[in-house]
Amino acid sequence: MNPYLLARPLLFGLDPEAAHELTLANIDLMARVGALRVLAGRPVNDPLTVMGLHFRNRVGLAAGLDKNGAHVDGLAAMGFGFIEVGTVTPKPQPGNPKPRMFRLAQADALINRMGFNNHGVDHLLSNLRRARYDGVLGLNIGKNATTPIDQAVDDYLFCLDKVYPHASYVTVNISSPNTTNLRQLQDADELTRMLATLRDRQQRLADQHRRYVPLVLKIAPDLDDAQIRAIADLLVRHGIDGVIATNTTVSREAVAGLPHADEAGGLSGRPVFEPSNRVIRALRANLPAQFPIIGVGGIASAADARAKLAAGATLVQLYTGLIYEGPSLVGCVARALRGATAADLRTTASSSTSGRP
Repeated sequence: MNPYLLARPLLFGLDPEAAHELTLANIDLMARVGALRVLAGRPVNDPLTVMGLHFRNRVGLAAGLDKNGAHVDGLAAMGFGFIEVGTVTPKPQPGNPKPRMFRLAQADALINRMGFNNHGVDHLLSNLRRARYDGVLGLNIGKNATTPIDQAVDDYLFCLDKVYPHASYVTVNISSPNTTNLRQLQDADELTRMLATLRDRQQRLADQHRRYVPLVLKIAPDLDDAQIRAIADLLVRHGIDGVIATNTTVSREAVAGLPHADEAGGLSGRPVFEPSNRVIRALRANLPAQFPIIGVGGIASAADARAKLAAGATLVQLYTGLIYEGPSLVGCVARALRGATAADLRTTASSSTSGRP
């Protein structure tokens, strides 16, 4: 019996954002007294090297859970192979008005329209300087809501300069549906200019700090095949180090008629599982064989994670699945992926759908 499932009704009795804040407020204490280790189990050692970085296992925390990097040590106790924090913006911003997070429990899903609420990049870095975590740490950067879209690259450059010395890798988030016009940056012409500018700055920072920090792009699940092919071409052309597929979806097809389904925002969890896999498969078909893809979206079981690798992912990330399944999901997924390769998993994936028990 998963002990988290006993506590879940209490958390689900709270407003989703209040439950989120309560969990974060207690996560460091739970780690210190060993409660997280009890819930999560023994960490899985499955080392691999991707983008020149040494990962403890294939399972990461997706950005969005710890926007301000205040709980990295506590989260590390769950046994993640890597942790990504943010999205962070140059200036602090409150995000969108509340309520802005909604559970769709019948679909193991969430809708959020948080809007990059965070305390700003300087506050994030102050928190990270106090952290003791020494694993792979991704820092996810975005633009402020008040920055015009034609000046967005300036915000990304500002954040890149700030976080570069502290990051294992940097994720450029241009795919949140909750910042006006942000997804416009995925269009080929806009993305060409942005990637060229960021890549140039990355090279200058590598020379300045005598340390190369990989640059990763996070994209949406709502792209068509032509858009995915164009993005894949640009990733290779500009020497970007990896891609995260995917962010949340604006589609409501899978949850039509459910309570809260008509709320604005990005949908995550089980309904985005297959849309994310579709993007992963398309990316893998259009990228060099060893190009790193981090698969995220709808992972709630070991079989789900194996399907991500079978689709072409190199690593995976969790978020909404943790809310529904709890900390034990990390170890469950990491054990399932230990030593696995995409080739090993393709036969299994082709004979199943989501693979949930």
